[in-house]
Amino acid sequence: MKKIERATLVEAVTSRIRDRITSGAWPVGTRIPSEHELAATLEVSRVSVRSAVHGLVEVGLLAARQGDGTYVAARDATEVAIRRRLAEAPRGDAREVRGGLDLVAAGLAATRRTDADLAALRDALARCRAAAGETPDEEAFVAADVDFHLGVARAAHNELLYELYATFTEALADSVRENRCLKDAAEGAEDRHEALAAAIAAGDPLAATDAVLTILGSVPGA
Repeated sequence: MKKIERATLVEAVTSRIRDRITSGAWPVGTRIPSEHELAATLEVSRVSVRSAVHGLVEVGLLAARQGDGTYVAARDATEVAIRRRLAEAPRGDAREVRGGLDLVAAGLAATRRTDADLAALRDALARCRAAAGETPDEEAFVAADVDFHLGVARAAHNELLYELYATFTEALADSVRENRCLKDAAEGAEDRHEALAAAIAAGDPLAATDAVLTILGSVPGA
């Protein structure tokens, strides 16, 4: 019988750990078991585990925190690669691509949304209004604004579109902060998002895409 090479063993360990991540068994943000625990569970040497974990850190699925352990950073290596590419791209290019996804998502959402989708959009808008109220809370507003846009993408019920859109989460949050969207919302600009939600609820894809164009034209990077 052919001897199993160490490289093959490391690949097998890497595959087992990756499966735990991609399956969601270890959600993003979870601290994975220690090197010793993984070695015992998988019945391999700590050296093999160390090599496998190092490789997954290199591709961005895991993140090592000095003195605190190793955490799941992402579920999919492709998502990590796209995020890195977005970070390198000119901001205007990323905004144009996201705008295109916004238009497609809104049109599809208007024809495919469910009651649960509509409830999620209403909840995000309510949180936006609350955060822009008498005691403005920028971070709460940013989180709610991002959730609204992600909710529209989710309501399109196209898994690939949603996964692509989700890679823009950090860029979207930054643009909401930089373009003073909280101030605009306090002055009534949030009506633009209300119009988009209403068009999706009415099942009107043309009105939904028109609402997206209004948002994109009125608030750069919205």
